[in-house]
Amino acid sequence: MMARDSNAAAGKDSNVAKGTTFKICRCIDPETGKNISKTCPKLRRSHGDGGGRWSTTHGTWGYQLELPANADGKRRNPLRRSGFATLEDAEAELDHARGLLALDSEPAVRRQITKLMLSVLKDTKSLPDTEEVRRKVRTRQDLNRHITVAEWLEEFLKRKRSIEATTKRSYESHVRLYLNPYLGEIRLDRLRVSDIAGMFDAIEEFNDIIAAERASGDPSRVASVRYRRPVGSTTLHRIRATLRHALNIAISQDRLLDFNPAAVVELAPAVRPKPVIWTEEKVIQWRKDHAGHLDRVKRAREGKRVDPIAAYIGASRPSPVMVWTPEQTSAFLAYARRDRLFALYRLIAVRGLRRGEGVGVRWPDVIFEKGRIGVHWQITQLGWDPIQGTPKTDASDREIAVDAETMTILKEHKKRQAAERLAAGEDWINSGFVFTDEIGRPLHPQQVTDRFYWLCYQAGLPPIRLHDLRHGAATAMLAAGVDIKIVQETLGHTSSAFTRDTYTSVYPEAAAAAAEATAALFAGPAVPVSGPVMSRRSTAQPGTNAKTDGEAGGSVIPMPIR
Repeated sequence: MMARDSNAAAGKDSNVAKGTTFKICRCIDPETGKNISKTCPKLRRSHGDGGGRWSTTHGTWGYQLELPANADGKRRNPLRRSGFATLEDAEAELDHARGLLALDSEPAVRRQITKLMLSVLKDTKSLPDTEEVRRKVRTRQDLNRHITVAEWLEEFLKRKRSIEATTKRSYESHVRLYLNPYLGEIRLDRLRVSDIAGMFDAIEEFNDIIAAERASGDPSRVASVRYRRPVGSTTLHRIRATLRHALNIAISQDRLLDFNPAAVVELAPAVRPKPVIWTEEKVIQWRKDHAGHLDRVKRAREGKRVDPIAAYIGASRPSPVMVWTPEQTSAFLAYARRDRLFALYRLIAVRGLRRGEGVGVRWPDVIFEKGRIGVHWQITQLGWDPIQGTPKTDASDREIAVDAETMTILKEHKKRQAAERLAAGEDWINSGFVFTDEIGRPLHPQQVTDRFYWLCYQAGLPPIRLHDLRHGAATAMLAAGVDIKIVQETLGHTSSAFTRDTYTSVYPEAAAAAAEATAALFAGPAVPVSGPVMSRRSTAQPGTNAKTDGEAGGSVIPMPIR
């Protein structure tokens, strides 16, 4: 093993742990059968004197770091990591680990940091974030205990003793019915804007289910939601206010957070929003608004890292429901072409599937010969837990036609999945779903949304929700002149009236084309009217010189003045 001392940068600071880097390989001496990874001559390029520079093609780099002793004074085994492609990679992680141990000189705290480092490495194969650990050290938190949102909300309710009984009951209701079921299991310090936005999306999706069941006229379906009440816009805002207040206390009193994700989540107004197109003018204005929002967030963060996706989806936009133009959708699909979930996003963008329906498509329901897909299964979210089941309404359980290009893309996706199955070997889980992770497990709906936001951001497009791809597909079908009944059945709506009321906006170019087509009907040469016409005298305005009936050249039919 070729070792290199990495303590020079540490100077004489006794709080900085000692560490070394080294290079090894996996070579075996053919004569003795013993491992010679520590002395393999191939690790260096020979210069004839037994030395030489490090080989760039043989062996991997690693590091070893001394760790603080246990509480009883016994020496702890050093942290040893290898498999790095370059010396720089090994030194970077070594510096990261040494920096973590240098956050506090108190032995008890350093032991906590050590325990945290080893635990996170075991679970994630990477070291914990330095800034996150620094904040916990500064606020004297237990580094190896992670507070969940549910635990903090319970503590929040205990502290709210001096408020009115009605207010406390409202807080308790919001926590019990919505915040805990959807967000409770998430670590408080990892609660994201998208998690909260996903909660509100799920609540609104269930509102749609309640409305559809009540409008079905089927007594059994109406009875299934008899005691379920849709959550109104005002209540949604109050739920967010409860969460925002609880998180503000976590920031101001306990310093458990340094950013309140609930403060930047936008909610739809009381009136059901109509889809609005991202025209060029709206995009220009949004970019200005986003730049100003990002600047304000950076100032509020006082130099700390800003989550780009939170700032991206947190900036104000013309409407909560925004739709890309065909060119913008094409740009997104072109950018996402190499993503392993491209076929899923293409299916949603072209055929308007809901998120749960998309991740719930199964291979037996894909009929390549007929170019059709059966939407008979879905994966939705209850809190954080994914729930599998059939679509909630008869209209949602359907079979849709799919264009040839999308079916070709699905065939390519199937080949890629087969390669992943071969690579996974015995670890592969044969779930039967079209869209899975690398070992065959069904996708978590929120992971699909998170990936979508990242692709939109990377592609440089104005933000839309994943559900807005569905709106875009509906609007595109209507703009293309597809019959409203076919659009309704493709989307899985209960009635065409709902489809017509929801998607009244069309792409500007389609509206312009309709205007030109209408005007063209009147563009031909004037044709004389043969038949009775109104007397010019009857149409003359007061004070004008109207001709007599005889001069009008035809019989006169008096027209009543209304």
